[in-house]
Amino acid sequence: MNKLLEIKDLKMYFPVLGGVFRHVVATVKAVDGVSFSVNQGETLGLVGESGCGKTTVGRTIIRLNQPTDGSILFHDPDKGEVELAHLSRAELRPYRASIQMIFQDPYSSLNPRLTVGNIIEEPMQVHPQKINFKSSLDKVTWLLEKVGLSPEHAFRYPHEFSGGQRQRIGIARALSTNPSLIIADEPVSALDVSVQAQVINLMQDLQEEFGLSYIFIAHDLSVVKHISHRIAVMYLGNIVEIGPAEDVYNRPKHPYSQALLAAVPIPDPRKKNREKPVLGGDVPSPLAKPSGCGFRTRCPACQPECAETIPALKEISPEHWTACHYI
Repeated sequence: MNKLLEIKDLKMYFPVLGGVFRHVVATVKAVDGVSFSVNQGETLGLVGESGCGKTTVGRTIIRLNQPTDGSILFHDPDKGEVELAHLSRAELRPYRASIQMIFQDPYSSLNPRLTVGNIIEEPMQVHPQKINFKSSLDKVTWLLEKVGLSPEHAFRYPHEFSGGQRQRIGIARALSTNPSLIIADEPVSALDVSVQAQVINLMQDLQEEFGLSYIFIAHDLSVVKHISHRIAVMYLGNIVEIGPAEDVYNRPKHPYSQALLAAVPIPDPRKKNREKPVLGGDVPSPLAKPSGCGFRTRCPACQPECAETIPALKEISPEHWTACHYI
């Protein structure tokens, strides 16, 4: 498979200001050296508990945040490999059409003052070369039908729709510029379970039809397993494990991945007494990350070496990588 996106040692630090003169008193290391790649037509699931930095990764890739350091290599079919991390706003504009985002909250991510048709048409006005229809209205109608809505919905406002319908509108907006990569930031977490299944199935159908690649950010591991080809597990700004979805879900190697997956409830009373890894303590603050391995303060297998050096990702089986000294 051909690589579409390659992230190398991506860092996103946020300064904390304090004092009378508002000087920098600390730094939040939200993303602290993340590396991965996404292939064409592939879905990479990015999982982890709240505050681990997964949403910041997505927002930094699409340049809603200016990265502190690292490389964002996008493989453009016309211009080849392009470094997005250091482009100016004007230089970045041609590539924004190829990378779109579906936001988590279907209620606040749509402009309430615009009709649904205007919302979907707006990206096409910014990138008119992407219309590829006789008119933008024709494309809006076509997109609405693709996501399971009717053409008449183009003249209604967001408040007239349910949460699932609004997320479909967000998907249609993301598709309007013919992207090759869509970053989906917890797109179903605010929806009912039955509606979640409809949206997930829609995204899979669109991926198959248009050859889309997804970075699917979520904390619901069952949803991630269902849609992803590979899964990356994040903890405190770092990726601790990445590999094929079946391997990571059924045979996790990192202690944090094992604890995360063990917390998934199983609706089977015969398995209610199964042993679960128990993590002690709380997640450390990204303002003061532990030295060495960020997970060592909670890891049941922690050794002195864990406090001294940061474990690098190492391949433990084909395409399955884990960052731990003692796997």
